[in-house]
Parts: sequence; structure tokens; C-alpha cells
Amino acid sequence: MYEQTLYHIVKDVIRPKVLNKLNKFKKWEYGYNKEYDFVVISKTGEIGEIYDIQGLRIALPKEKETKVFEGKKWQYSEYPKELSKIKSVFDWDEYPVEFKEKWYDYIDTEFKRREEGFWFFNKDKPTYITGTNYMYLQWSKIDVGQPDFRESNRLFYLFWEACKADTRCYGMCYLKNRRSGFSFMASGETVNQATISTDSRFGILSKSGPDAKKMFTDKVVPISVNYPFFFKPIQDGMDRPKTELAYRVPASKFTRKKLDSNEKLKEISGLDTTIDWKNTGDNSYDGEKLKLLVHDESGKWERPTNILNNWRVTKTCLRLGSRIIGKCMMGSTSNALDKGGENYKKLYYDSNVDKRNANGQTRSGLYSLFIPMEWNYEGYIDSYGFPVFNTPKKSIEGPDGQLIELGVIDYWQNEVNGLKEDQDGLNEYYRQFPRTEEHAFRDEAKESLFNLAKIYEQIDYNADLKNTSVVTTGSFQ
Repeated sequence: MYEQTLYHIVKDVIRPKVLNKLNKFKKWEYGYNKEYDFVVISKTGEIGEIYDIQGLRIALPKEKETKVFEGKKWQYSEYPKELSKIKSVFDWDEYPVEFKEKWYDYIDTEFKRREEGFWFFNKDKPTYITGTNYMYLQWSKIDVGQPDFRESNRLFYLFWEACKADTRCYGMCYLKNRRSGFSFMASGETVNQATISTDSRFGILSKSGPDAKKMFTDKVVPISVNYPFFFKPIQDGMDRPKTELAYRVPASKFTRKKLDSNEKLKEISGLDTTIDWKNTGDNSYDGEKLKLLVHDESGKWERPTNILNNWRVTKTCLRLGSRIIGKCMMGSTSNALDKGGENYKKLYYDSNVDKRNANGQTRSGLYSLFIPMEWNYEGYIDSYGFPVFNTPKKSIEGPDGQLIELGVIDYWQNEVNGLKEDQDGLNEYYRQFPRTEEHAFRDEAKESLFNLAKIYEQIDYNADLKNTSVVTTGSFQ
């Protein structure tokens, strides 16, 4: 039976009396709490469960006692047709006060969920998602329409929120499996932050300039275009730009005060926020100030470009002196070691949250996160968003109604067994769909002086032995 090690819930960190008192007076501040050594991602002043996700302890908001739990799983809410006809804040300004009053509560609720996150019942359990995760699920249109809820993505967003909240952190270095949805999630976060930020710049880099441009035009721009009018600032230039998305007039929270005073939205000053992309190079974005830098496919930078050199440059774009003013969302599978993988491997291990300098920062400044492939493999996730790790006794229904009859661990092992005679093919499969960090950084056997095929065979054999009665681990006297 498979046992996950991605995260666990930490108990007895705070004495119940202290926790209740601080919750009662809403004293918990968003950010790193030095006394208890965890990162508070709650914006309500109250905390509940504390997750440990690969060494980073994260205090979630206190469970909401409300009837907002609709259904028993995540459900996308249809955008009201009456509001979908409104294309901009200027159009909204022309509507009568009676119409605005009708939709005030709906719009205000959406702003609150965006800020504080959202609670819902999933498989009979109250489940919290961050505001960024909510915006991705509810308001981000991707290549398949609306995204499905996935437990792996929920944990990803909890970790990302902690990276944003922690003033010691420059962002995340995410080691992933292929087709995990990172590019769309990063694009959604870019639009989410850009539409509420003033005088800010958001940048995109990938393994090549055309890849960065494709992410901008095929992911970022469509998500922005499909935002509801109350989240979407007026943008400057073309509807679907190719190089830069510029927001000039801000989305505004529609309060009763504004409705009653009939304040003109046209008089509000602009956001002056832009999203753009750059060609791949060691000095991309050198000397510029960024609120968010998205580093897509960073494990695939091949010579002469070097992800380590670029990170040393772009890291300075995210700070003013010692103060961190921006974050980096970096994610990738890894190439073979001599094709960019070696540099990404170093950067990933330099981001270990358990190894910090005297300033409390990791060597890279980033926080590393690895989500094994079994958490996020298409076709092996049930209708509640949970992975089907082990082969079930009865078929389990997936999000599209398809039946899952095999566990993802067994499926993966069958693929591995079929590639035993093709060591380079096997290593490529391990890199694309890794279950361990060692899998993710497998090298090509043909490029080594040693017989890597035999070495990796022995490593795999040893790994399998650990789960049998042949080997006993312990302390012997």
C-alpha cells in the first residue's frame, strides 16, 4: 500500500489556550512567524491546521463555520448572464443604481474570495484553497475550458502562498512532471497579481524566446481577456497583444459607498502595470524591477544560456537593497544533465528550506518543491481531485466520468518494466514522470564514462529491496 510523503499535518505546535486567545483577538499576522517557525498564509487573523510541505511549515486559516460549503466537491459557478454582457467598468458605470445594487453582494463576495481564499466541502471534508487557487479554478480559462480541482494543485498553491508571505523568500523552484499544468497556473497567477498591482512589471522567461512568447500569447492574454469586467482593468493597445499587456485603468472594488455617491470610475487613476516576455539569455531583465518573474522550463536552458547565471541577474530585479519586493515562480522538468539539467539540479538543491544562512535564506533565495508524478498524472485523478495511487477493488470515476480501474503506481511500474531494455528511454521516462528527485535528475547513459545502465539498475534494485523483508533498517548493538 502506497504511503504519501509529500506533506503532513503538524500537531501540538501551539498550546490550545494560546491558540484560542490569539484567534479570538485575530492577532495572527500574514507572513513568517519567528516564534513558532511557520509561515501564516491566513489573512483573517485566525489560523487552523498547520501543514508541513517538504520542510516548510504553513499555518492555514481557521476553518470557516459557514454554509458556504455547496455540494460535496469543487463546483465551478457559472458567470451570471446579466453580468457577462458588461465588458468594462465604463459599461458598468452607465447602468442604473437599481441594477448595481442587485449585483453588489455577488461582486463583493468574489473580491473577498480572491483576497482570503475559499472553503468548500470535498469528499465530506472542509477544504481550503487560497485566493490564487480560487481565481485559477473559477476565473481562468485554459486549453480545456475550466480547470479541474486537483489536490496536488491545492498543495502547490498553499506552498506558493507561503513563498509570497515569507519576507525571507524570493519565490519557488518547482520540480515537476510533464503535463502538470504549471504553465497555465503561472499564467493565471501573473494575470491575478497584475490586475491588482499598481506601477508594477511582470516578466516571463522560458527555455527560448519563442516559448516565452507562446506562453504570453496563448495563455496569459486569453486568461486576461476572459476575466469578468469587475476584475479586469482597462488595457492599453490591442485586445490580444503579442509583446506587452498594459493595464491603465484599474479594476475597482464596487462598494455601496461608491454606488451611493455615483463616483465616476473614469476619474480613477490608472494601474500603469505591464506584463511582457523576453528572449532567453543570461542577462534577460537585467537592471529592471519586477513584481513577479515567471521562469517556465528553467531546467531546459542549454548552452550558451545558463539558468544559474540568469538567476543571479534576475534575483536583483526582485529586491531593493535587502528588502524583497518581488517573487519568482520557477518550474520545470529537468533535461539530461549536460543539456541544462545540471544547472537546474544545483539551483533546486540550493533552494532546500532546511539549509539556510545567517539571514534565514536558502543559498538561492528560493524554496524548492517537488511533487511526485503519482500526484498529478492525467487519467488517474478521481472526480474529487485526489490521485488514485493504488489499483482499486472497484472502478473509480474520474472528473469527466471515465472509469479508473488501475492505480497510477501500477501504471507507472508497467511503463518502467517495458523500458528495461532501453536504458536511455527509461531515463527519459523517469525525468518526464519522476517519483523521486533522483528520477527527475537521471542522466543519459550514453554520455557517461561509466556503465550508467548497470549503476541505475542497481539503484532501482536497492530501492525495491527497502520495501521487502530482506532488508531491516535500525540501530544494532
